[in-house]
Amino acid sequence: MVRLLPYLLGVLAAALLAAAANNTHLNPTIPGWHSDPSCIFVPEWDDTFFCATSTFLVTPGMPIHASKDLVHWRLASHALNRQTQWPHYNTTGQSDGIFAITLRFHEGVFYAITFFASDGSNPLPPGLLFKTTDPFDDAAWGDPVLFQSPNIDPDLFWDDDGVPYMTAAQSIISTIDLETGALGPATQLWNGTGERNPEGPHIYKKDGWYYLLIAEGGTEVNHTVTMARSRNITGTYIGFDGNPVLTNKDTDEYFQTVGHADLFQDAAGDWWVSALATRSGPEWTNYPMGREMVITPATWTKGEFPVMSPVRGSESAWKLPMSEDVSGTGSIYGTPDVFDFAPGSAIPSNLLFWRWPDANSFTVSSPGHPNTLRIRPSPDINSGINPISLITRLQTDTLFEFSIDVAFEPIDLNEEAGATVFLTQAQHIDLGIVLLSDNASNSPTPHLRLRTTGSGNLGTATPPPVIHSIPTWRGPVTLTIRANNDTHYTFSATPQGGTVHDDVVLGSLPATIVSGGTGPFTGALVGAYATANNGTGTTLAYISRWRYTGIAQQIDNNTFVPSW
Repeated sequence: MVRLLPYLLGVLAAALLAAAANNTHLNPTIPGWHSDPSCIFVPEWDDTFFCATSTFLVTPGMPIHASKDLVHWRLASHALNRQTQWPHYNTTGQSDGIFAITLRFHEGVFYAITFFASDGSNPLPPGLLFKTTDPFDDAAWGDPVLFQSPNIDPDLFWDDDGVPYMTAAQSIISTIDLETGALGPATQLWNGTGERNPEGPHIYKKDGWYYLLIAEGGTEVNHTVTMARSRNITGTYIGFDGNPVLTNKDTDEYFQTVGHADLFQDAAGDWWVSALATRSGPEWTNYPMGREMVITPATWTKGEFPVMSPVRGSESAWKLPMSEDVSGTGSIYGTPDVFDFAPGSAIPSNLLFWRWPDANSFTVSSPGHPNTLRIRPSPDINSGINPISLITRLQTDTLFEFSIDVAFEPIDLNEEAGATVFLTQAQHIDLGIVLLSDNASNSPTPHLRLRTTGSGNLGTATPPPVIHSIPTWRGPVTLTIRANNDTHYTFSATPQGGTVHDDVVLGSLPATIVSGGTGPFTGALVGAYATANNGTGTTLAYISRWRYTGIAQQIDNNTFVPSW
C-alpha cells in the first residue's frame, strides 16, 4: 500500500513532540466535522473542559467532548441519544436538523441548548434545552424542554441575580423558564457591523460589562467574529472599534471560514476561544472534513475587549499541564477503530447514522454470524426521509486508511453492499458489491462497482461508474478507502486476508466531490451501507473487521504532522 510515510511517522513525530514541549497548540483541536463548538471549563468536574458540537441530521447527536488539557479528548456522551428526544420533525433538507449548540454549566447542572432547523415544511421548528448532572452518561440526559425560539443558535446566560436569558441569532434576547421553556418579552440587542447573517450569539459578563459576541458574514470565507458591550443586559450595546476580533478572511491562510466562536477560561484564569474553521485555503473548494473545531488563546485585559490570536495550524498558546486522564468510557479521539463486533458487544459509541436508523437494520453477532455486524438493506440511501441502512464514522484525518470485510451474496438484481465516503444522501462515493446483468452470460453476476452520487465542488460532471468483475475469490471481500494525499481517495478491493499485491484498484476520485454542494454545513463520513437500489432485494450483508487508522493531518499548505 502507498503510505506517505516513513518520514512522516519518524521525523515529523519528533517535530510534534518538540512542538508540545514548546507550548505549541495544534489545530484543528478535534479534527473532522465538529462544527459550531461551544466550550466550558468546569472545576467541579475535576478541572475538565467540555465542548459540544453540531450534528444536523446525524444520530446519535449533540456530542459532548471532554479534555483535561485541550489536546487529548474523549467522547463523553451524546446529549441526543434516543429517538424519544427528537422533536418528531421530518425534513428533506440535507443540512437541516440540530443546529449550533450552546453548552453551559450552572449550579451543578449541564445545559445544552439548541435549535431544530427544517426545510420549511414545519413552519415553527422548536428550540430544545437538554439537561444532565452527569455529562459522561448518555442516559442521564433527559428529554428536552421545548421552547419557541425566534431564530437559530440559541445561547444561555445567567445574570448575577440568577435570572436565565436566551439569546438567538440576530441578537434577540428574552428571559427563559428552564422548566417550561416559556420566553419573556424579546429585545434585539445589536445588529452587528453590517455584515450578513449576524448569528451565533454568546453573552458574557466581565468587569461590570455585558459582552455580546456574534458571528457575521456567513459561515464561508467572509466569516468573522465581532463583539459589542453594554452596562445593561438589554442594551444599548456599542460595537468594538477594533472589530472583527477574529477572522481569517481576505488572507491566504490554510484555515479559512473562522467564526462561530465561544470564550472560556482555564484553571489559571487564562482565556481561550473555540471556533469553527475549514482546512481549505481561500479557494474554499477542497475541504471534505467540513467545518472543524479549532481553539486559539486570547488575552482579556480588565475593562477592555479580548484580543484573540489568529487561528493557525500551529501556534503559541497558554501552557496547560498535559493529561490523557479523561474520565468516561467513550472513545478517545485519535484512537484507531479496531471493531470486530464480538458477541454481546454494543455498536461503538463513535459510530453514527444518517437520521434515526431502523432498529432492525443493524445487529451485532446475529445467530450463526459471530463477530459481524449484520445490515438489513434499505430500499435506497440516496433520497427521502425514511431510515437508511448506513453506519459511519467521521473522517478525522487528512490521510487515513479505512477498511471493512463484506460478506454479501446478492440474489436480486441491483442489490448492493459496501463501503462509502458519505457527505449527504445526495453526495457520496460508494465502493460496493452489486448484482448486475452480465452481458456475456446473460445472467445476473456480482460485480465490484465504484459509483459517485453528486459532484459537490468538483466543477465537472459526476464521474461515470467503474465496474469490475469480481475475481474468483471465496469468502468475504475487503473493501478499502485510502486518502494518500489531501485531494483524492483511492478505492480498492482484496480477498479477505489478501495483501496489497491482490488489490483490485477501481479508481481514485477527488475529495471535492464530498466538499460543499448539498452539504455545506456537514463533513465527510466513512462507513458501510446496504441497499436494494429501489428494488425488492432483502439480502443481508455481514460486515466484519472494521478498521480506521489516521495517518497524518495537514495543518498548513504543504505541512503535515502525524495524526493525533
